[in-house]
Formats: sequence, structure tokens, C-alpha cells
Amino acid sequence: MKNILVMGGAGYIGSHTVKHLMAQGYHCVVADNLVYGHREAVLTPDFELADLADKHSLTKVFDKYQIDAVVHFAAYAYVGESVENPQKYFYNNVVGTLNLLDVMLQHQVKKIVFSSTCATYGNPQYMPLDEKHPQAPINAYGRTKFFVEQIFNDYERAYGLKHIALRYFNAAGCSKDGEIGESHTPETHLIPLILKAIKGERDCIKVFGTDYDTKDGTCIRDYIHVEDLAEAHRLALEKLDDFSGCINLGTGIGTSVKEMIEAAEKVTGKKCPVEYGARRAGDPAKLFAANEMARQVLGWQPKYTKIEDIIATAWKWELNKRF
Repeated sequence: MKNILVMGGAGYIGSHTVKHLMAQGYHCVVADNLVYGHREAVLTPDFELADLADKHSLTKVFDKYQIDAVVHFAAYAYVGESVENPQKYFYNNVVGTLNLLDVMLQHQVKKIVFSSTCATYGNPQYMPLDEKHPQAPINAYGRTKFFVEQIFNDYERAYGLKHIALRYFNAAGCSKDGEIGESHTPETHLIPLILKAIKGERDCIKVFGTDYDTKDGTCIRDYIHVEDLAEAHRLALEKLDDFSGCINLGTGIGTSVKEMIEAAEKVTGKKCPVEYGARRAGDPAKLFAANEMARQVLGWQPKYTKIEDIIATAWKWELNKRF
């Protein structure tokens, strides 16, 4: 299995996964509609402009290349937008995935690794979150990912589709060598928002809530480096013959918002302007992963376990961004 189609491979996590796969000797074809992705982030010469909504464009990709397996990142992923415009999310993330699966089956491609999310769990009933935790997503984005996971189960029973859905916690950091990085419009991830405030590109970083039941009153999250995520996708591809199912991807380490700001100030040597405000509705106090299944099934373990090391890669990118 050497020819991998990376749907959404011009995006943040997709582009880092392509970089990792190519370094490991895989041939990658990237298909992306470039709505949120960046052509400059695509490191393979084999790029195709394609959209999940356009089955014809997908068919052309599969006709042109001999694809062995698919890694699927091509989802819309802004939680707030999914609440305001669920139609956009259900059409792209669910109907679009059905289009992709139709074309895969027509071309006898029955292996897929899927970018899922811990948002399928909804409000946590216990910590750390493991794969047995009940799934009750509380927004349209999480529901689209949950529905796709269920589709995969039915497609495996009916058509023999081998699948692994990787439920990420908070993706963070950038390529260690600074070649590619994180560039979203709008930007919603905490680390780049803090770094932009430190650079003076934002007035401040807004902290929502200081009265949570945590060690310093601010929310705690599990931040996983994008290169660790990329490696997990390769390992998942290599396990598809033996395993189908869902696997958490997180470090198992919780970092609070205040700790993140302090770590960024330490890495950059600069102060971060902060504005404290009220809680946002729906924000749990703590979210971090139980990652034993990833370790046992994939043989994976995160290399970046210190938040300062993750921030350092993001800061290197922020100072020398190419896109």
C-alpha cells in the first residue's frame, strides 16, 4: 500500500500528514477545494482541485491515479459556524463523505483513515475521556463526525470497508523545520491567538472564564502536536488490515489557558496582553484524553509532551510564515 489519496491535504493537519507520509516513502496525491486549505502547503507535485460535493471531480482523481487508501481531512470544522449554519456542515461533512465513499467503492478502494474529533463525546461524564465514553455531541460539527463514524460501521458490514476514525483532541504546533504551519481564517486555536497577541497583531488574548473547577480557574485542554497527529495517521493506515474502529488521539496531559499563556511568554520572552471575561456557554472545565488504545493498537506515543516544545514550533512558524 503505497499510493495514498489525502482529501483535504492542503489544510493544517492534512498538509503535515502528507509531509510525514512522503518522508516515510509513501506516494501522496492531494485533493482539496482550497476553500480553507493553502496550495503552498502541498508538498507533493500530485495536486488535484476537487470537492466532496462534486462527485465528478472525485471520480477524475480516482480514474487518474491508482489509489490504495484514503486519508480524509476534508471537513468543515468551525464549531460556532456549524451551529449557525448546520446545512453547510451536513452537506459537506456527511453528504460529501458519502460521495467520496461511493467513488471509492466504484474503484474498489476499501481502506480509509478518517479525521474525527473528541467533539463526538459531547459534555464529559468522566475524565480522562476514553473510547467507551457515551457519544452525545452538542453541536452540528460533532454530530457530522459522529454520523460518519456510524456510516463507516454500516459500510464495513455491507461492503467490507476497513476504517479507522481518529478522534483528535486539540491539534497544536507546526512543522519542526518551519516548512509548513498553521494558518486559519478566521483563527480560532488558542496557541496562534496567544502568539498573535504577543506579536501585536491582536489587541489581546481573551480568556473566557476564571472560575472553573480547575487548579487556576481556567479551562483545561489536551494539546497534541500536529506532527504526532501525522504519525498516528500513518500508523493507522498500516493497521487497516487488522483493525477497524475509533481511536482517541491526545497526550493525556491537561494544560490550562493560564498555563498556556505563561508558557508562551516563557518561549517568546515577551508578555502577552490578556483580557479576562465571562465563561462561554458549553465550555467544559476539563477535556483530556485516555490514549491507551492508540498506544496499544497503533503502537503510537506522542513525542511532544511539554507544552513549551509545542509552542516553540508554532512561534518559529509565526515569525516566518509563508502563507
